[in-house]
This record gives sequence, structure tokens and C-alpha cells, in this order.
Amino acid sequence: RSELDSIISGKSTPRSSSSSGTGSSSTGFKERGKMEKSKTPVLDNFGRDLTKLAEEGKLDAVVGRQREIERVAQVLSRRKKNNPVLIGEPGVGKTAIAEGLAMRIIQRKVSRVLYDKRIVTLDLAALVAGTKYRGQFEERMKAVMNELEKSPDVILFIDELHTIVGAGGASGSLDASNMFKPALARGEIQCIGATTLDEYRQYIEKDGALDRRFQKILVDPSSPEETVEILQNIKDKYEEHHNVRFSDESIELAVKLSERYITERYLPDKAIDVMDEAGARVHLGNIHVPEEIVKLEGEIESVRDEKNRVVKSQKFEEAARLRDSEKKLLDQLEEAKAEWERKAETEIHDVTSTDISQVVAMMTGIPVDKISEPESKKLLRMEEELKERVIGQEEAIQKLSRSIRRTRAGLKDPKRPIGSFIFLGPTGVGKTEMAKVLTRYLFDSTDALIRIDMSEYMEKFAVSRLVGAPPGYVGYEEGGQLTEKVRRKPYSVVLLDEIEKAHPDVFNILLQVLDDGILTDGLGRRIDFRNTIILMTSNIGARDIKNLGQGIGFSQGSVALDYQTMKSTVEDALKRVFNPEFLNRIDEVIVFNPLEKSHVFDIIDLMSADLFSRAQGVGIGIELEKTAKTFLVEKGYDPKFGARPLRRAIQKYVEDPMAEAILASELSDGDSITISHVEGEKELSFETEKAKKPAATAGGTGAPEADDQVASDTSDETPPEAAEPDETDSSEDVVDS
Repeated sequence: RSELDSIISGKSTPRSSSSSGTGSSSTGFKERGKMEKSKTPVLDNFGRDLTKLAEEGKLDAVVGRQREIERVAQVLSRRKKNNPVLIGEPGVGKTAIAEGLAMRIIQRKVSRVLYDKRIVTLDLAALVAGTKYRGQFEERMKAVMNELEKSPDVILFIDELHTIVGAGGASGSLDASNMFKPALARGEIQCIGATTLDEYRQYIEKDGALDRRFQKILVDPSSPEETVEILQNIKDKYEEHHNVRFSDESIELAVKLSERYITERYLPDKAIDVMDEAGARVHLGNIHVPEEIVKLEGEIESVRDEKNRVVKSQKFEEAARLRDSEKKLLDQLEEAKAEWERKAETEIHDVTSTDISQVVAMMTGIPVDKISEPESKKLLRMEEELKERVIGQEEAIQKLSRSIRRTRAGLKDPKRPIGSFIFLGPTGVGKTEMAKVLTRYLFDSTDALIRIDMSEYMEKFAVSRLVGAPPGYVGYEEGGQLTEKVRRKPYSVVLLDEIEKAHPDVFNILLQVLDDGILTDGLGRRIDFRNTIILMTSNIGARDIKNLGQGIGFSQGSVALDYQTMKSTVEDALKRVFNPEFLNRIDEVIVFNPLEKSHVFDIIDLMSADLFSRAQGVGIGIELEKTAKTFLVEKGYDPKFGARPLRRAIQKYVEDPMAEAILASELSDGDSITISHVEGEKELSFETEKAKKPAATAGGTGAPEADDQVASDTSDETPPEAAEPDETDSSEDVVDS
């Protein structure tokens, strides 16, 4: 025992250094009673015996993977270089294959060459921990290797094999991988490794001498059918842990949804995670504390408060009585809890398909659960709600709504994005606004709108900003602006604004997104776009429309004919800019209608509603009369520029005068304004109604101050008279702002 301690601590003695090479007999434990002496005490200290755990039933069942386990056994049976390394993506079951081999050795379901073998996992972190002085790590490693050489029945399993490269290495000393190389080549030590593809390539493949000593075994993700079988076999342990029951239907749905929506991870790991979390959710959701326990806890709390109060009053007899009452109540509480726990153990709850869907929705942010009745009604009314926010674009709204309904009904092609649309038309008709309104409708906020301004990608080299810089360039590790945002929010609306201003190479990048819903970023990760709505806006053909003159698209004459002419003009311009293979992958090319004067009145109502809510925030009420709206339409309607001049007109004629009045203290909290227009005037008129002043108290002195006006035209107005204390004063002046 002292020799083992000296090896672990690094304080070697002459005897331990000489005996470290003698193997199991000289460094073994002394027998205690009838306990069998261990042949590998150092390895027992730094390792974990998988065959022993399998014998005790502490390992999960391993289903399938027959081919991989057979290949591992085959490589282990070789005379030299008999060291398999399991290589695969995270979560495919590499460690489970080693555990499966340990279970087969116990069950004697392997070739006779592997009978009575032990598979021991080496803990490299424990091996390195505490090695402060030079030579300590090498001494521990040498002790482990001596034991392995003396014990041919031990197979070493190193999970995360790449960690042996550089482990324990310091200037002038060897690392773990270089110490292992000679013994691995001679076949004196048998080792199973497990690592991921990227880490094998990065650490082990670079070292040709180490790479040649291992035989690569690729472990692919399991198929959905194999994953269902795996989950069926391991569900018992999860049912026991969560006190729930998994139906066959819920297990199949967990595999199906995890494969469809959790794209960054691999089967069977992600399906097991979904099943595990669904069990936890159901278990937690069914924990209901009995009323009796809640009542007892309340009584105990009140008795304790009363006891503390009487102790402070030095009524000790009363306190002793309360203490006895508290003890009785505590005993009753313990009995009630024990009874509740007994009942809870017998109550087994079923994990339903709805629970699985809700867990996947929580994990991914994608609504995958069945459509509830309120949502189905909402989707059927989608056009009506969108028309309230986007004026005069019925065709665009109808096509978008159909696409969303198709997706939520489960009928869309699962290998493509939800929808891809190009919005065309004159400037200011609501193309970008449509994307914002759609995002707000689907997500109740505009946070899920991923807006990329394509005018920033005019240069050829700017393409790398979308998907990330290539290896060797600055910013390689940061990822792309588009791919990173979609990776974090896979269910979102992607708006590529002013797409015609981007470099043509950007369109080529988007081809695989529009067709397969996949984009590979600079780091080699496949980003899933299958749950995104891709919207592209463009002003292509706007100049051609303008050159056609007032008769096309903006006259009060044959609107239908003019729209068709404008549409064909825009589509011709589109074909000149974009390649056929790009246009062929887009679901719909939607040409927005030019705005007419009747539409502009509806837009004023929307814009003024936003203004009213902002004014309400500073305590001012606004009423906009029809004459004022007509005046704003006259000043703000320009058929060439759409609704944007209208916003500028509202700022100039409404917001600017109000802002000046607020800053001049002519408007205060609680005031209300009526905005109108007198024919022939160049400005709007503002009529202010002041907030009611509180009546003067009895014996009070002075009266409330006279109401102020927002502004006054000195040529035709007289100063307002002082108001009576109890009256509400109203200024009847028409103000030329």
C-alpha cells in the first residue's frame, strides 16, 4: 500500500522505483481476510472497470452496433497494431460501443480470444492531476504501462483519445502519446480509443507515427429505425427514474421530431435527450402537494411565531406547551409526507405525443406541436389581420398566408424553406413593411426578423461576411452574419433587403438555401434554413416604370391594365438581372401594387395611430379630423415614392409644431389637441383643451392660472382671459403653426 501511495504522490522510494517494473505482485494490495489481491492497483486507482460495472448491471443496454462491435473484436484479435479507434460525430454512441463490448465479454457473446478480458477506462485527468514536479507524471504513466504489460487480460479504453497528445508534456519531457507509442506498436498494450472526426484530424492524424498504430473504425449516426429500437430497450431506466411510462407512439415521435428539427446534433443522442426531458417535464408537472401538508406547514409556522413571541414575553410555561404542539405537528407532517411519497411512487403518468412535441418546441424554438383551435382560427383569418397593417397588397398577403398555413398544417416539403418570395414594385409601397408585419404576426414581436441589408454586399469579397471567413483569414472563428443568426434562431423570417444591390456571387450562395434549405458556413457546419421564411425585396424595374410615364400604374384610368403592364415590365427587368437557376428556385415573385389615393387615407390612420400612442406616453391626447387627413394626403401623396413622403408630411405638419409647444411648456400632461385644417391655409390648425384644474380648497388663496395656447397668430387673435377657479378653460383660437 505504501508503495502505491508513493507512486501516486510522486514521492518515490528506492524500493518503489525498483519494484514499479515488477508489476502486479510487488505493488499489489495485501490480502485482508479473504479479499483477492488486485493485480493492477495503480490502474484501479486511475481507471474505471467497465466489465465489473457490466457485471453489476450498472451500464445501460447497448442495442445494435453489431458491425462496429464485431470489427472492434476483430482488431483486438490481431497480433500487432491491435488497437481500434472509434471515430464519429458527437452523440453517435462511440463510448456505448466500448460498454457494449464489456457487456458481451461478461455474457460470453464474443470470440474465445476475448474471454475473461477486462476493459478499463483510463482517467487521464486524474493521472495528470497533482503532478507538480518533473518526472512525477512519467512515473505514474510508467507504473500504469508496467501493469498493463504484466496483465495481458486488460484492454485499456481511452475516451477522448486526442487528449493523450500533449497530456503531461513539459519542456524536456515526454507526453502520454509518445510514451504509449512503442508499447502500442509491439502489441504489448491493447488500447481502444474514441474521438470525434474533427479532433482525430486535428491531433492524431498530424502525428503519422501515432496514427499508424491505430485502426480506424468509423461510427455513423444510427438510422431512425435503429434509434427507435435503442430507445425501446433503454426506456425502462428512464421510466424508473422519472416515474412515468413511455408509449411506443411517443418514442417514435421523439425520434421523428429530433431528426427533423434538431439538426446540429446526431442520433441517437438527440432522441434520447428528448425522451429524457419529456419524462422530466411530465414528472414535474404532476407533482401536486396535498392540501393536508400545506395546511400542516402553515400551522407549524404560526405555532413557531407564537412560541417566539411568548419567549420574548418570558412566558416559559406557555412556550413549553407550544413547543410540544410544534413537535406533534412535525410528527404529523413527516407521516403525511411519507404517505404522499408512497402514493406518488405508485402513480405512474403517461408521456404523450403532446409532451414530446412541447419539449422539442422548447429545445428548438420551433412550433412543432399540433395546432390548437385558437391558432387554427387565427391562421384562417391571417389575410384579414395582415390587410389591416399592409394596405392595398391583397395578392401578396394571400400568397404569404397560403404558405404559412401549408407549413402549420404539416403539408410543406420538409426539405425546403417554408417559403421564398421576391417582393418587387415601386419604392414605398410596403415591401419591407410586409416582412415586419408578418414577423410580428407569427412571433408577436419583430425580434425574429433577421434583416440583412444587401447593399453592404456589393463587393465580391463581401460574400464571406454572410457565411464566415474561410480558414486562414481574419474572423474565421466568428462565423457569418446570416448563418450565425439563423443557427441561433432556426424559426425566423430572413429579409434580404434591396437584393439587386448585392454582388452576383451572393445569389450563387443562396442557391442551395432556396433548394435544399441548407447552407454550409465557413467552419464547415451545415446551417438549417428549412424552418425559415426567406423574403427578398427589390426595386428592379422601378426606373423603367418611371420612364413609362404617368399613364402606367399611377393613373386613375384602367388600373388593372396598368398593373399588368407594370408587372410585365418589372418581370422583364428581373430576368435581365438574375440568372434563370436563381429565379427558378423561388416560390413566388410578387409584384406590389402602386398606392392609390384611397389607400393613402388608410395608411394615414396607421401612421397616426402610432403617433397617438407616442403622444399618450407623454400624457397628451390627439384627435385628427378628416380635413387634416385630406391636407396631409395632398401634401404627402406622391405616386412615384409611395407612402414615405406621407411620413415626412406628418413629421413636418403635426409632430414638429407639437414638439415646439411641449418644449415651450404650452402643452402639459393631460391636455388634448384637436387637429384640423381650414381651406386655403398652408398649415394645420391646433385646438387645445386644457386638463381640468383641481378646485381651490376652502380658505385658499389665488386662482388657477389661465390656460396657455399652443401657439398664436397675433394678426387675428386676442389673449385668453383668466379662467374661473372651478371652470375648465378651453382655447377656441385657431393657431397658425
